[in-house]
Amino acid sequence: MRDRPSPAYRVALIGILSAEAVALSFLESLIPAVPFLPPGAKLGLSNVVVMFAAVSFGLPSTLAVILVKSLFTLVARGLSAALIGLCGGLFSGLAMFALSRLTLRGGGKNKGAARFGYIGISAVSAVCHNIGQLAAASVSAGTTLFAYLPFLILFGLLFGSVTGTVLGVVLPALRRQTAVFTDKKKNKIKSKVKDQ
Repeated sequence: MRDRPSPAYRVALIGILSAEAVALSFLESLIPAVPFLPPGAKLGLSNVVVMFAAVSFGLPSTLAVILVKSLFTLVARGLSAALIGLCGGLFSGLAMFALSRLTLRGGGKNKGAARFGYIGISAVSAVCHNIGQLAAASVSAGTTLFAYLPFLILFGLLFGSVTGTVLGVVLPALRRQTAVFTDKKKNKIKSKVKDQ
């Protein structure tokens, strides 16, 4: 992105990304629970959008999307689920942001780290999400639930890799969507066409 988008365009874009994350989260909630999976283990498709925000727009935008997702959870599933989701989301979002800055911005000087890519970032952040949720659930329940940790790490790595792969596939579409809000030349042309 060559030009820095105006605050209004940025707010609109973050609003759209948040809506997409909430829609994916809602669709995923309709999938029945798989009996052999531990509690809290899920694909996490909404993290595709969160990771795109972390990679493309930085920490404040990432936190905004996570907060909107948590507010949706508050309305749909209650305070406890919202707080657990928020803890997992914050831990995961911070990991996404930090890893994207360490690996994807390295360019030619940091080829080994660049190969880590979206799948690596997504897998690690999914594990962080599960750890954050488990810690919050343990505090909420007043008992240690860390017996689930090995399973949540395993499924976090597995599902996070899937989510990272999905991001790689849909990235061109997300970038085209972003270009509408960040390309000032295109926006000026559109506004002139509307005026005529």
